Amino acid sequence: MEKQEAIIKVENVSIKFNLSTERFDTFKEYVIKSLKNQVSYEEFWALKNVSFEVYRGDSLGLVGLNGSGKSTMLKTIAGVLKPTEGKVTVNGGVAPLIELGAGFDLDLTARENVYLNGAILGHSREVMEQHYEDIVEFSELREFMDVPVKNYSSGMVSRLAFAIATIGTPDILIVDEVLSVGDFRFQKKCEERIHAMMDKGTTILFVSHSIDQVKSICNKIVWLEKGHVKRFGNAEEICEEYRNS
Repeated sequence: MEKQEAIIKVENVSIKFNLSTERFDTFKEYVIKSLKNQVSYEEFWALKNVSFEVYRGDSLGLVGLNGSGKSTMLKTIAGVLKPTEGKVTVNGGVAPLIELGAGFDLDLTARENVYLNGAILGHSREVMEQHYEDIVEFSELREFMDVPVKNYSSGMVSRLAFAIATIGTPDILIVDEVLSVGDFRFQKKCEERIHAMMDKGTTILFVSHSIDQVKSICNKIVWLEKGHVKRFGNAEEICEEYRNS
């Protein structure tokens, strides 16, 4: 039988950030010193030699303490960051739920933002019109759709952004800490939608502080520690190990 091709292949990925070791009183001072090469930097490796493969229909959880490299890894797979070393291959379209509402114009209404955010995610106006009613229904914001988003609470923004990003059946859905926003009932509703997408074959990449959520959604885990892969494998087994660490 022919070996299935990985939908996501991460090969020896390292990401380096240069952190300035000095404080500057003004941006002008920083620019002048930069031009004169007088700014000293400290190298910080957010990820170091990370490798793993994800197959179609898998649901992969990334766990680790704050600063372990989880969000950096997701942003690299989403194409937001470029590896300093190594390679990421993605064989499919990605719907990223990394920073909910990042593509919103706060002065526009929620209705206008549905089309704007849809365009940012690569959907035509026609596609967004087809899904508009489902977005309104799922987000439970019907009476607020003509209100500017700047008047929304963070929970309302998250509900709208989640509803937009999860229309249709993307090849890959990236979910980063977004189920921690809003009330418990709405979190369960989001989980149910993720499970429904998984049933249709969407591959999920999932980060949450709730190990129970990770265990409920994921079949595989990458456990990151200080930018390195500590463990990669079966979700149930690694979740228990992580919980007891």
